[in-house]
Amino acid sequence: MTNGSGRLGSGGLGSGRRALLTLAAGGFAIGTGEFVMLGLLPQVAADLSVSVPQAGQLIAVYALGVVVGAPLLTAASMRHRRKTVLMVLMGWYAAGNLLSAAAPTFGLVMVARFATGLPHGAFFGAGAVVAASLVHESRRNSAMAVMFAGLTVANIVGVPLTTLLGQHAGWRLVYAIVGLIAAAAVAAIALAVPSAPVSVQRGALRAELRTFTKPEVWLVLGTAMLGGGGLFATFSYIAPMMTGIAGYTDSGVTWLLVLFGLGMTAGNLAGARLSDRFPARTLLLSLTAEIMVALAFIAGDHNRVAAALLVFLFPLTALAGLPALQGRVIAIAGGAPNLAAASLQAAFNIANSLGAYLGGLAIAAGLGYNSPNAVAAVLIAAGLLLAIGAVRVERRRSAQPHARGDISDDTAIEALSAVERARLERRPSLERG
Repeated sequence: MTNGSGRLGSGGLGSGRRALLTLAAGGFAIGTGEFVMLGLLPQVAADLSVSVPQAGQLIAVYALGVVVGAPLLTAASMRHRRKTVLMVLMGWYAAGNLLSAAAPTFGLVMVARFATGLPHGAFFGAGAVVAASLVHESRRNSAMAVMFAGLTVANIVGVPLTTLLGQHAGWRLVYAIVGLIAAAAVAAIALAVPSAPVSVQRGALRAELRTFTKPEVWLVLGTAMLGGGGLFATFSYIAPMMTGIAGYTDSGVTWLLVLFGLGMTAGNLAGARLSDRFPARTLLLSLTAEIMVALAFIAGDHNRVAAALLVFLFPLTALAGLPALQGRVIAIAGGAPNLAAASLQAAFNIANSLGAYLGGLAIAAGLGYNSPNAVAAVLIAAGLLLAIGAVRVERRRSAQPHARGDISDDTAIEALSAVERARLERRPSLERG
């Protein structure tokens, strides 16, 4: 049961946990379907008779589907119950993966991957809003991190196991299995996620769109796009990089993907705890550390031990900033968080597409399989500059929250965590984080 604010009362804690875990199950399906291509890129390229950089376009086109689908499907679904929306989007994801498994040619696989990406961002956007509504506002970042933990756990369990399966039984079977996992997630959502009434008011879409008049939103989205692009520039080509440079076998790549997933999980959990208290500081430190890891990868990917350590550290530093970005964009949006949350997912998948594309260009130019690491460092450095700009804008607005009589800004401040609000009340010009 929920209280008047729509959050769980004491009697609803168990159902709230079940709902969060169910959302995590959806994240697990999406995480497996999205990232398994990283470990199977050489096999997919060989089966479809294309080069590895060409096969990398399958990663980019999936990400493009997320970018297109996130805002459009979110806007189209605002007048429907979020539980229904989550079920439809996950069912769509299931169908897209089954189509990917059956598509006979590279062109049709491209179409299938684009179609599969369409519901991705809208699902995580709606899921983030649902997760935030289930807990007290001081624990919103942590609640959203539980949902995203499904994605990170997918990289510990789902991706390595399906990669191993794909190397022996074919990548098409893998996508068929991902489709079945997504179908099971639909059933879990039907059973566990509460069916809250639709609360969309007249003019709600205009309110959602007004969020994008705030420079802070664009700075957060740009940070996600460029900072995340660095991660995908490297890891879109991690399989050929590790087999061609570090000397790992195909089976060795499977265990490296386990390390990748462990790094994502550790970064997500650590970032969730830290960002509830120090959002800006957590974001800036994570991006700085990510740059250092990318630069170390340029020199260290020739050594097996160093490469394995960096495969763990890279996603750890990248994911540590995710809860801060997700919490920040929802807080800025205030009472109109749907499009903002979905757009952050779109930004991350622009990062996916941008990183895969630029990393592929570097390889195709003859710079070698470790050249995407240099591309990664440049992209992350650009993201860090945007993050610094976002923090500065945030501090100025916090110092004068009523300067322009912007009611939506007041709503955003009310949406901050209890810790942040208490600090703002004590010192209006406080440097948060």
